[in-house]
Amino acid sequence: MDEQLRRRAAIFAALGEPVRLALVDRLVIGDLSPGQLAADLGLGTNLAAHHLKVLEDAGVIRRIRSEGDRRRSYVQLRADDETVRAVTRSRSAPRGIPATMDQVLFVCTANSARSQLAAATWNSVSTIPAASAGTHPAPRVQPLARAVARRHGLALEANPVSIQDVLRGGDQLVVAVCDNAHEELSPELPRIHWSIPDPARRRSRTAYEEAYNQINHRVRHLSTIQADVAHG
Repeated sequence: MDEQLRRRAAIFAALGEPVRLALVDRLVIGDLSPGQLAADLGLGTNLAAHHLKVLEDAGVIRRIRSEGDRRRSYVQLRADDETVRAVTRSRSAPRGIPATMDQVLFVCTANSARSQLAAATWNSVSTIPAASAGTHPAPRVQPLARAVARRHGLALEANPVSIQDVLRGGDQLVVAVCDNAHEELSPELPRIHWSIPDPARRRSRTAYEEAYNQINHRVRHLSTIQADVAHG
């Protein structure tokens, strides 16, 4: 039997259970910790761990160790898999996306790469404006981030800014694109979390390009979902 066919069969088998399908629905727009998923669905820790293991073994999800608090981990959909993408397109209405919003705010720690690239990418695909900010803004935008942006026809903001200067609530959708920022922000602040590795740790053009590719995919996916929600 063809290996790709086996993979598809394993994915559909794993998703043929309502609780596991509900777990996948929660992960469509962002990454969550196992504890968050369990609490969200009212599952015991052991039962949640069982269902997550089935999904992981089938290649539906991956677990990512936090770059901030190394004791934490996050669960992320394997959206790079064509079958997983197809399943998420037939999802129930995702939670966490307002029907109306007037801005998307992308946040990372330094506001020098990931959040800048995310805002610029969003502004290239959506009529809803995006901005970016940092919990601890750096003195300047990373030159390698600017180089990646130029290669993809994007214009980054002039200088990093603090989240305190642009966070205003209301119809503003907040997306934390790094673990450190997500873990530092107040639990009371509604937001989406994307666990995207910090390219500055590797300091290579390849690392920044890989970060951009993840951001580009997730931004376009989110903008499509937002448009679907806005149009009912």
